[in-house]
Parts: sequence; structure tokens; C-alpha cells
Amino acid sequence: MTDRAAPPRTPRTPRAPRTPRAPRTAPAALAAALGYGALQGWWALGGAPSFGRLGTDLLVVPRWGAVGLCAAAALLAYGLHRARRHRPGVCAAAAAVTVALLAGCPFLLLDVVGGLLPGLHLPRSAVGFLSRAGCAATAVLLAAAALDHRRRLRGDCPRCGRTGGPHDPAARTRTPGWARGAAYGAVGACWVRILAQYGLGFGDPGPLGASEAVSLAAFEAGFVLAGTVLPLSLVHRWGRDVPRRVPWLGGRRVPRWLLLGPAAAVSAGLLVYFGVGIGQLVGETLHPVPHPGDLPLSFLWVAMPAYWLWGLGLGAAALGYGRATRPPCRACGR
Repeated sequence: MTDRAAPPRTPRTPRAPRTPRAPRTAPAALAAALGYGALQGWWALGGAPSFGRLGTDLLVVPRWGAVGLCAAAALLAYGLHRARRHRPGVCAAAAAVTVALLAGCPFLLLDVVGGLLPGLHLPRSAVGFLSRAGCAATAVLLAAAALDHRRRLRGDCPRCGRTGGPHDPAARTRTPGWARGAAYGAVGACWVRILAQYGLGFGDPGPLGASEAVSLAAFEAGFVLAGTVLPLSLVHRWGRDVPRRVPWLGGRRVPRWLLLGPAAAVSAGLLVYFGVGIGQLVGETLHPVPHPGDLPLSFLWVAMPAYWLWGLGLGAAALGYGRATRPPCRACGR
């Protein structure tokens, strides 16, 4: 029996780029805007239910304001669907409406945390949660439609919208300097928030029941992990490939959405919730309103900007991680 070398494998030829198509997400954004706008219109006419202890489902935008934003989102989604060339003005308007819609549902962060950790006794309302989720979903779909429009009608490849040379596998080992700085900035902001709490004497929660103690311990563990391990994993090699010394999993590639999904969700939640909170804090600083039992303004002016910077740094690090780990396009090979 003779040994023969296996014939070399023929490299796969990238598929020819396809003709640009209308954004796939635009019809979904149009349907979401019309449906959610109709619901808010019905509630504005007097059919709104009770929203529990919070008393409302949306902030920043009043009931008719939400209807107006949904009408704008529907028009923009239709325009993105019908466009056959890149429309930067429409994309900019879609970004503005997206931000406004997200600013209306900052309590969605409390809904998620309170649902995962009921022992924290955060104010919750099923109807309020569904309304805020609908508002956020409309915003996300509109943003996705604008990004899809830009990618398909501006880039070199109609499928991925990328430009430049072919895909470089070595890019997985390189982390942009701005992403690394953002990750360490997020860690620093997290620790500023922690030190501010213990420095002002708010570290002792007092006597707790079993459910409260378990939820608080889980919250603090997740808090520290999301503020240290998560941002650092986005800019270090061990966040892309499991270290070889780890039993059973050593050397395997880390699924990119295992880190990218939580990072994007935490970043968005922090930016929206504390962005709106900082706006309210500015108003209460200029025009003080008594709130018995509330935390002092000095603590809030340290903690809330720290939270927001944490979200900003985490989001930037996630952007760098997403770009470095994205697979090559099946059409153009980039």
C-alpha cells in the first residue's frame, strides 16, 4: 500500500455580490411603529390601564408625544423601504427618533433587574413592562432598518456593505487602542461608583430576609462582573479563545454573541436609564425638590455620571469586539 498526499483543496470562490435590495427590517419597523402608535393613541384617549407603583409606562415623552414619535418612525421606515440610493438625511432622522423612543423607556432596566431578582422588591408592572418593551423594540427595529439601508446602498458589497481589502484572519488578535481604553475606562467608572457608595456610608443594607439576601448577593456579583470581567474580556485574547489551561474547553473559540449580547444589553440599559436620570438630576439641582429619605445630591452627581460612563465605555469596547470578531462575508470574502 502506498501513501499518497491528499490533493490540495481548491479555495472557495466568493459569491458574486447581489443586487441591492430594500432593507429587510424596514417593513418590521413600519409594522411595529403603526401598532405601538395605535396603542399609545388609544391610551391617550382615555383607555390607559394602571401601571403600578411607577404610575406610568413612559418618561420624557407624554402620551401624544409617543404617538408622534411612532408616526415619524413609520414614515421613516417607509422611506427606508422605498429608497433605492443612500439617504443620509433619512438615516440621521431615524437615529434621532430612535434616541427619543429609547429615552421614553428608561424603566425597562428596572423591569429586567426586578424580574431576574425579585428579592430586590423593585417596582414592577406587567403592562408597563410590555409597553416599554414595545417602545424599545420599535426603536431597535428602526435603527436596524437604517443600518441595513446604509450597509446595502453605500458599501462596496451589497450584502455586507464593507469596503477595503479581503478579510484578514489576523485581525482577531488585534484590539484597537480606543477599544482597550474604553474597556479600562468602564472598569474605572464602575469602581468610582462602588467607592462612592462605601465612602459615603451606604455600604450596609441592614438586616435582610433570605430572599432579599440571595437577590442582593446575586445583584452585587453581577454588578462587579459586568463592570470588570465583561469589559476586559472584550479587549483581551481570553475573551476570544478560551485559555488552553481551562479543562475541557481550553483552546476553543468563544462564541462572539456570548459576550457581545450581554455587553450590548448592559451598555444600552446604563446609557438610557442614567442618561435620563442625569437630565432629571440637572433639573433637581437647579430647582431643588424635597424628597424625604433620598440620597444626597453629592452622591448622585458622582454615581450617575459614573454609571453613564461605564455604559459608554462598555458599548465602545463591544463595538471594537464586534468588528474584530465578525466572520468574513459569504459574498465578497471581506
